[in-house]
Amino acid sequence: MSIDNDGNDANDVMIIYLHGFASSPASSKAQRFARELAARGIDFACPDFNQPAFETLTVTRMLEQTRDEIERASGPIALVGSSLGAFVALHAANRDETGKVARLILMAPALDFGGNRLRQLGEHGIDEWRRTGRIRMFHYAFNEPRDIGFSLYEDAARYDAFGLDVRLPTLVFQGRRDASVDPGMVERWAATQPRVTLRMLDDDHQLTSSVDLIWRESAMFLGLIK
Repeated sequence: MSIDNDGNDANDVMIIYLHGFASSPASSKAQRFARELAARGIDFACPDFNQPAFETLTVTRMLEQTRDEIERASGPIALVGSSLGAFVALHAANRDETGKVARLILMAPALDFGGNRLRQLGEHGIDEWRRTGRIRMFHYAFNEPRDIGFSLYEDAARYDAFGLDVRLPTLVFQGRRDASVDPGMVERWAATQPRVTLRMLDDDHQLTSSVDLIWRESAMFLGLIK
């Protein structure tokens, strides 16, 4: 099994991992992929979306950072995204003009990040966010509260994952007990996308209990193991 349809060997692929909101390249899932791929001599990159500053994070900036990683790659690419990173992976693949992106692996994809997800703050919270220009949220990677600018909300509304047709082979892992991403929403979306394979798991948003399974099935999907 090869990563693309051009006869390229699976070991020629590069994996670009896109971490989630208020996370980092040091997340447990990113580090698991990094270790497994390093052991197989496979190129791996994980842009840090907290740079140059978490406070100025936007989806557009994340897409630009992802585009830069894609352009630096020499061969076929698989984008692996977690939560908001999965939302970005979908849009990055749709916008890819290099033809390098060949497959997608999405974990707990925050498909509604540009819509209902941020509106969970409620109208009062959004009004306050707009008025002050920032809101304080807990950053799990930094283990402390951090401010995030209102530009994240304004910018995210420009991107609609439900309006995209998934053109690449895509493997999705979604926890049935996810309190951050609606499992039913992911199931309904996957049912409309013929190229998407959905694995529903007995797990929560972090998918911590399923990391071994996720790696094994991802490696099979990428043709790294049989």
